[in-house]
Amino acid sequence: MFLPLHDDAPLKVIRFQVVTGAIIAVNVAVFLFTHYAVGAGGEVAIAMGLGVTPAAITDAAAVDPARHMIPGFATLVTYMFVHAGWLHLVSNMAFLWVFADNVEDAFGHWGFLGLYLLCGVAAGLAHSLAQPASLAPLIGASGAIAGILGAYVLLYPRARVWVLLFMRLPLRISAAWALIGWIAFQVLAMFLDNGRGPVSVAWWAHIGGFATGLAVTWLLRDRLRTRLTT
Repeated sequence: MFLPLHDDAPLKVIRFQVVTGAIIAVNVAVFLFTHYAVGAGGEVAIAMGLGVTPAAITDAAAVDPARHMIPGFATLVTYMFVHAGWLHLVSNMAFLWVFADNVEDAFGHWGFLGLYLLCGVAAGLAHSLAQPASLAPLIGASGAIAGILGAYVLLYPRARVWVLLFMRLPLRISAAWALIGWIAFQVLAMFLDNGRGPVSVAWWAHIGGFATGLAVTWLLRDRLRTRLTT
């Protein structure tokens, strides 16, 4: 739908988005390792072993024990750091870089890390509950990042952001319009997607992550706004 390039919301409390930068670095390192160090067979094995397999979470279908690298519930964390290709990685990291710094500013370094992981876990669970018998692994940071977008739209609705609309047209628009449009597209696509295309997008993971980030930020909104204005 669009690729974010830059927003105009300055940092007010922290000097640099340390945790955001660390998460991006870990994602890039894992991607380089899985795609260039272990070979194609190892790449698939890592996706299978570290991605969220809904059936392993819900026990709704039998899962081959040979594919398990770690316990099923542990994959609710590891899947966030595995990506399928350069486009998958770069698009996720662009959203994270543009929007996460201000959310980290509001939550603080450790609070932001907790929010990010919580949203990622919630996204993985939402996907698993929506497709409980699926044996296809869920990978990628988009569910966790969706939670950060939910937090951002509540904290910085008046911010302006430069985006590449349809990946081609540069446009400066309200962050609120961009992110509300993004989640509306996820909900619409969820109902329209028949799951038979070459790539099946985990719409429920995006929706679950976004809702979690929005809910947590709503509950903490007074404390967060006080932090940003003192």
